[in-house]
Amino acid sequence: MANIGQYPKDFQEFLAKFKSEDDCWSYIFEIRWPNGFVCPKCKSKKYWLTEQKLIHCSSCGHQASITGGTIFHGTRKPLLLWFHIMWWVVAQKTGASANNLMDFMGFGSYETSWSWLQKLRRAMVRPQRDKLIGEVEVYETFIGGREIGTGKQGRGADTKTLVVVATECKGKQIGRVRFMCIPEASAECLLQFIEENVEIGSTIITDGWTGYRSLSKSKKYKHEIRAISGSGKEAHELLPHVHMVDSLVKRWLNGTHQGSVSPKHLPYYLDEFAFRFNRKMSTCRGMLFYRLIQQAVDTAPVPFKDIIK
Repeated sequence: MANIGQYPKDFQEFLAKFKSEDDCWSYIFEIRWPNGFVCPKCKSKKYWLTEQKLIHCSSCGHQASITGGTIFHGTRKPLLLWFHIMWWVVAQKTGASANNLMDFMGFGSYETSWSWLQKLRRAMVRPQRDKLIGEVEVYETFIGGREIGTGKQGRGADTKTLVVVATECKGKQIGRVRFMCIPEASAECLLQFIEENVEIGSTIITDGWTGYRSLSKSKKYKHEIRAISGSGKEAHELLPHVHMVDSLVKRWLNGTHQGSVSPKHLPYYLDEFAFRFNRKMSTCRGMLFYRLIQQAVDTAPVPFKDIIK
């Protein structure tokens, strides 16, 4: 990892630190190879740079690009522009919309700014991120409008995206959050989500839905059931943390993005919300910028044609 202290604390420091393409190139190099470049082919540490700034292995002749295998791969735009946009994205406290980015950067089309943001959203989740721990509330919600003509809502609703949400409970405070779009509220889908996102030994708090019943027999987790039926309480009173997050993410999608998020792209918007929410206590934009750059170099490139396919 690059030295954690080596990130700009504010926009003035950002401008001073990143004045040229070389500055951006060196920053990415430091993050990708904090202990020095190692050839992926022969593991040699000896190299020289070509005129095109390719890293040429002195031992086997393999050439590596600083942007190869990252979200910057194949870009025709300057790294300095990428850095400015990434700083702008993390500086938006309420989230980044394509319309606002188009206005800010002077892009010629909505499609251009939208595609930049979609690529960055794919870098907002670290694959090996730490799992939630302690007391964790889990609940499913549908994101989408009321079923036209039926008023149908809940676990049986159609034409909506079913999302399972997990939140850490820190007393009355909400810790980190996780989201996953699932095809159905079955035990298989719910337990897979829990095992992928919650540390073994944690206490899982759910309502009385049958999909969670097998948790009570699990040796991996403690299971606390707060059944709504017969309790005399509403769901948001029994599971206050996860229902608050449910309300906040829907308000965010409707406010920042006017609710115009397709089911196909919803997972990446939820990744953005989680990226921001889980770092809500950070007062330093530079730290968020550093994390986004760090994750961008670990994220495989996604061509625009694959994003819109």
